[in-house]
Amino acid sequence: MLGAVSPDAVAGGLIHVYDKNGELFGGGFWNPRSRTPLRMLRHGSEPLTEEDLREALRRAVAWRREDCALDAATSAYRVVHGDSDGLGGLICDRYGDVLSLEVSCLGVWLRLPEWLPLLHELCGTKRHHISVDEGVARMEGIDPAQCPGSTPVHRVRIAENGVQFEVDFDKGHKTGFFCDQRDNRERLAQLVAGKSLLDLCCYSGGFSIYAKLKGQAGEVTAVDLDEKAIEMAKRNANINGLQGARRIDFVHADAFVYARQMVRNGRQFDVVLLDPPKFVLGRDEEKEEGLRKYHDLNLLGLQCVRRGGLFVTCSCSGLLAPAEFEKVVIKAAQRLGRRLQILAMSGPGWDHPFLSTYPEGRYLKVLWARVLA
Repeated sequence: MLGAVSPDAVAGGLIHVYDKNGELFGGGFWNPRSRTPLRMLRHGSEPLTEEDLREALRRAVAWRREDCALDAATSAYRVVHGDSDGLGGLICDRYGDVLSLEVSCLGVWLRLPEWLPLLHELCGTKRHHISVDEGVARMEGIDPAQCPGSTPVHRVRIAENGVQFEVDFDKGHKTGFFCDQRDNRERLAQLVAGKSLLDLCCYSGGFSIYAKLKGQAGEVTAVDLDEKAIEMAKRNANINGLQGARRIDFVHADAFVYARQMVRNGRQFDVVLLDPPKFVLGRDEEKEEGLRKYHDLNLLGLQCVRRGGLFVTCSCSGLLAPAEFEKVVIKAAQRLGRRLQILAMSGPGWDHPFLSTYPEGRYLKVLWARVLA
């Protein structure tokens, strides 16, 4: 769709974009070697400036700290949510005095030396951890060796709704911790008193620890294929005093294999939670493969729920619309001859907004249902 490019446009530069009539169409980052050479940050006839980008940072932080007042409930929340905050290519989470940044755009990378001091000032933080996917770094022309430094950060302790977690940047996924599930963890804890829970794909134990510590759940079994995640989950359980009679049974196993074994054993739980990694990685064939994985996991998970029990199933695939995900779950239930009483479809907290013009930003979907038959 790009007709011509001014010869003075430089990789990582902020550029004006004009339509075919020569009218100003918007502005964004330019990188000719990227798979997405033009990353639009603003549409319209008003020029986009470097000060506009800094103001977008200020607005993003103010929304979380002033309007949402997240500091009162947690020391872990998203500060900048990419395109949804007008800063495509930057994800930034706050964990205590640490900012954890995930960068996927050369334009953002080149501005970090200027943006980081501003972010620290706005958030009251002191240290930072920056990650760039290796494939993205090659495609964007980012040199991770030129990363703006701070005091080395390996682990940090956070508090969320009265629950403590340790974020391990060396072993964790994405920015280290999934604060997008904060509200859903709190909701689950209100529904599990005295009940047995199977938590498949538990990562660092968030849902299970909430259920046991705040919800006074009965038997809790948490499963994950990532051995490092299980280590983190066990450490988080110990931090919260969940030992002895209050212990959680953490299992290092593939969720599909473990659930299949539970089905063979006839083992069922009062509550089953599925929170797998992103299965839909692309369109067409990749999407079909992802849909099959969601169907198969939900098919297994549903068989592990007692009649009248609670079934909570999640998808973090942005390319899977909420209606599509709901359809997958319902089809799995119909195949088993089970009937669901759907209670709600929730998402992340308000620190993870999505744009009306970018539906793929609505990545996290959590379906809550009772299994009636």
